[in-house]
Amino acid sequence: MNTAESAALDLVCRERGWKTAPDGESADLVLLNTCSVRATAEQRVMGRLGFYGALKKSRGAEKQPLTLVVAGCMAERLGEKLKEKIPAVDYVMGTSARSTFPLILEAVEKGIPPEQNPGFGLDAEKPVFSFSASHLEAGSEDQSPLGLKSLRSFVPIMHGCNNFCSYCIVPYVRGREISRNPAAILEEIRLLAERGVREIALLGQNVNTYRWEGRLPAEVHGKSLDFPGLLRLIAAELEQGSSGSPSGIRWVRFLSANPRDFSREAISVMAEHPVFCRHIHLCVQHGSNSILAAMNRRYTREDYLELAAEIRAAMPGITLSTDILVGFPGETEADLEETLALMEEVKFLYSFMYHYNPREGTAAYDLPGRIDEKVKRERLARVIALQKQHTQELLKSRLGSRETVLIEGISRKNADELITRTERDEMVVVSGKASMIGSFAELTLSGLRGNTFRAREINLLD
Repeated sequence: MNTAESAALDLVCRERGWKTAPDGESADLVLLNTCSVRATAEQRVMGRLGFYGALKKSRGAEKQPLTLVVAGCMAERLGEKLKEKIPAVDYVMGTSARSTFPLILEAVEKGIPPEQNPGFGLDAEKPVFSFSASHLEAGSEDQSPLGLKSLRSFVPIMHGCNNFCSYCIVPYVRGREISRNPAAILEEIRLLAERGVREIALLGQNVNTYRWEGRLPAEVHGKSLDFPGLLRLIAAELEQGSSGSPSGIRWVRFLSANPRDFSREAISVMAEHPVFCRHIHLCVQHGSNSILAAMNRRYTREDYLELAAEIRAAMPGITLSTDILVGFPGETEADLEETLALMEEVKFLYSFMYHYNPREGTAAYDLPGRIDEKVKRERLARVIALQKQHTQELLKSRLGSRETVLIEGISRKNADELITRTERDEMVVVSGKASMIGSFAELTLSGLRGNTFRAREINLLD
């Protein structure tokens, strides 16, 4: 989500004639788009602010002014307190205030001090969240007047979260769920197709609860549009295109998906349309019912296992990935064993694994039974070791299979090799020419080095 929102802010700058500085030291404006999910993310931001604060002071306002902007979740959480703590910060722009970014740029362009910017004064109205029109990242080579060149792009479809998991700060800094107008979603997808994008990922804190009840496209029947309905709408657009011919976008992914809200209808739509990649990131967080309840996840391990089985029955060969949080307050050795057992049953292709860190302002912050740091690290190490084992087992079982891949770029280790990705989110390296980048192709998985497949030959599909 931060990547998509950063791309949207970058596009605002480019549209106003701003150019990317070669480095932070020579920039006229520095924008830090922040995350508050983990304390370590905020600590890194504070370190960056210290650096830019010192740089700003050493420059002097007369020599070369530097405008310092902090955006995103950390800005939303701390608000003006951040400026009190770090006086070098000129603007604090929370998650709902991105629409006011042009006012900041205009003030900087005209030399108006932050305290005189009418859009950010004490009497300014609290902004309402609005989606940007485009979230396409800028590339290193020009393909359009704005220098946009990317094969993959994020497309936010909703914002915020209503779940209030006890460990999570997101609902407090992102706010309640807001779904995006489906017409705007389709318009962005068409724009991305025109710019040469081949794969998109639909984004939301919980995409499964997408629901639009405003004006609907003519092809939608009913008074509202839910997530499966949106998937059908997107599939129809990409399979036929606005001109009646297939779009250049061939693959669609989405994240994040909460198991509690993943409907059987969504599974059916995915199985029916091959445009949806055969990979789902399905966050489980834990394998113990008691810990899941304490986390306020509102599903059980049995619910999760049943859902995973249904997904695999509908789409054989699909890969699953997940998030696993260990060391939650009150977690016992038996609870951890249940998590390991769930991993053994599901066998995820990969997992994002981490141990619990208290986040002030969340319900779990005051829970008793905090786990010792040494114990948390030891438990996390066991989870990581098991995941590595499963990843290798799954990858080795795929050797010899024929796969469709998207050619993403040149290998950093060998300029004569290409980096490609399967729809199951597996990386494959194969010899090829740079001119092939951006194409879909077929290859045979012939070897494995670490977690990356090797292939000998590649055949272009387009």
